[in-house]
Amino acid sequence: MIFMKDYFLLALFAVNLFSFALCVFDKAAAKLGSRRISERTLLSVSALFGSYGMLAGMYIVRHKTKHAKFVITVPLFAVIHTVVLWYAVKLGYI
Repeated sequence: MIFMKDYFLLALFAVNLFSFALCVFDKAAAKLGSRRISERTLLSVSALFGSYGMLAGMYIVRHKTKHAKFVITVPLFAVIHTVVLWYAVKLGYI
């Protein structure tokens, strides 16, 4: 039987996989000189609990690692998300 926390964890995994895929796609688009994904979109997905995938994408494919906006905000989002998830687990929501 699948419980609500399983759906939450599946959604969390999906958002982070999506944010990682956005990094890979945008990096490939940058190399090919084709249409790019806006920084606003990348940071928005990161803010919506996709920070772990975005952080992985930044350092695995070396994407946006020279932009201070990303180097500062994405790890900050990851810390905030970790604290929120820790409290959610501690309070029994997850």
